[in-house]
Amino acid sequence: MTNQQPRVVLWDMDGTLLDSAELHWLSWRDTLEPAGRPVTHEKFVENFGRRNDAVIRGFFGDQVPEDEIARIAAAKEERYRELVRTHGIELLPGVRDWLTWLHEAGWRQAIASSAPRLNIETILAALAIADHFEAIVSGEDVHHNKQDPEVFLTAARRLGVPPARCVVVEDAVSGIEGARRAGMRSLGVGPAHLTLPADLAVRSLAELPPASVARLLAGPVPA
Repeated sequence: MTNQQPRVVLWDMDGTLLDSAELHWLSWRDTLEPAGRPVTHEKFVENFGRRNDAVIRGFFGDQVPEDEIARIAAAKEERYRELVRTHGIELLPGVRDWLTWLHEAGWRQAIASSAPRLNIETILAALAIADHFEAIVSGEDVHHNKQDPEVFLTAARRLGVPPARCVVVEDAVSGIEGARRAGMRSLGVGPAHLTLPADLAVRSLAELPPASVARLLAGPVPA
């Protein structure tokens, strides 16, 4: 394996590229209240990060039909995309500088997220950053949650690069574990950075020189 092989950054989206919690909260509230299931912010926080079907069963019970789950989930995600388009959304501090630096330095970049593809495309368009990414892997493209390496390995295959040349940027323990299982290095970011078992962790990308990510590929591949 030579240093001439491409270097790749695989980006999680929510909590890594941007903080979308407020818009997800508003979209759940606006979708569930008309259905007779008021949701408090505290209840939203308890469920944030869970799959839509699990959230919906938590409010409506385990007997809710699958087609009703699909209808409610679709309405929630459409409301979320509408809020992105009308309210706008911002990248987290340091992210735009990182995206630009990596692009100019010849790194290849992809999105590896469990979010729906339409959500990802809406966000990339709203932020005008779609041209930084050569591939998108969304929730529709995988069968397993992020503790499994599937989403990251799928992104690497689509770019035609070996896992050992990839760095995953994540804000969650499950994503960091998925990167490890994929044989990739990891960069943990966000308020919980001290608890993330990543190869390198920082509260904000604004605090970290972009060139430091290159040093991650110099170490041994995770076992």
